[in-house]
Amino acid sequence: MSMRATILALLTLGLFSAQASAQSPTPPANPLDAVPEVMPFDVPYGAPISLDRADALINAAMAEAKKRNWKMNIAVVDSGGNLVTFKRMDGAQYASIAIAEHKARAAVTFRRETKLLEDAIQRFAYIGTLDGVIASRGGIPLVVDGKMIGAIGCSGGTGSQDEVSCRAGVAALAH
Repeated sequence: MSMRATILALLTLGLFSAQASAQSPTPPANPLDAVPEVMPFDVPYGAPISLDRADALINAAMAEAKKRNWKMNIAVVDSGGNLVTFKRMDGAQYASIAIAEHKARAAVTFRRETKLLEDAIQRFAYIGTLDGVIASRGGIPLVVDGKMIGAIGCSGGTGSQDEVSCRAGVAALAH
């Protein structure tokens, strides 16, 4: 009898354990543990953007900002993150001078739009511990023929306004 009771107890315990694990799913794996087949954002650095081309991008970004009555600071850096040109529109806030440069530098350094850093910091707080990160949209890499030639950064409005101004600058690359 005691052997029968022991077997019944073990079966009951096994059934209970199986039900408990079915009811409480295993927590999802850490997304940072995924190993991609290819390296993300693996855009090779190319020759640096020229001053004339950088000025054309800034002028396009400024035209968009003026059309919307926004006051922007706009910076273009080369493929090494060095400032090529900068313009501060009349009345643009002073704090945004350094922010525009920082956005452009972060975009070229991390080879991605700063909006992606903004999104990433919402999920992965460690992003904020990386040197040179700015988790605010408005920094966009400049890629021509598959190579990074620099980046543009805009600051002075909301993040979404900064991004719209930058996109107008990036669109000038096609011309």
